Amino acid sequence: LGLAIVSLLGACHKPAGHEASAATSPAATPARTPADSGSGPQDQGEAQGPCRQTPSGLPVPRYVALKHDPANARVGPGDDYKLLWIYHAKGLPLLVVEETAEWRRVRDPDGGLSWVHKRVIDGERTVMRTEASDQPLRDRPTEEARVVAVLASRSIAVLNQCKSGWCKVSVDHATGWAPESSLWGAGEPAGSNACPRP
Repeated sequence: LGLAIVSLLGACHKPAGHEASAATSPAATPARTPADSGSGPQDQGEAQGPCRQTPSGLPVPRYVALKHDPANARVGPGDDYKLLWIYHAKGLPLLVVEETAEWRRVRDPDGGLSWVHKRVIDGERTVMRTEASDQPLRDRPTEEARVVAVLASRSIAVLNQCKSGWCKVSVDHATGWAPESSLWGAGEPAGSNACPRP
């Protein structure tokens, strides 16, 4: 079939104060390594309340993408807060769960919670294949469609559109459809549907 095997992502996080080295494969580096010996903050299933006025005027929660590499992730919303880890994955999808005027509290695909400055993210939509298995990309949004590429585990793709439970994604020169449920960052996060968009 001449399928394209797409695998772009190395390490998501690295210990603070250390630069990332190139991983030989997506599985060669842990998905998240905190800056100290602790486990770092994790999502504890915080409730999503009704929509409210936010500093940015955008819905919370909402998906964004990391636009800078490296990007510091901190315990709180300010440069004086402890550095938890450093992101080394441009395009990584993140879920904004809280925000101030300048900072965004985000959850990453591995469940890690931290604060990042608004300048290191943008509104581009990306997705990540978080399962250990690779994901076939098809030429039409149906299981019977021809496989045109394979999105490797731990890889990132640009999200083009979603409809009827399927999403069209692009990475490198490959474009195809995958089930929305197979991609982290696809669709709309729970609790955001009622949020008015500017």
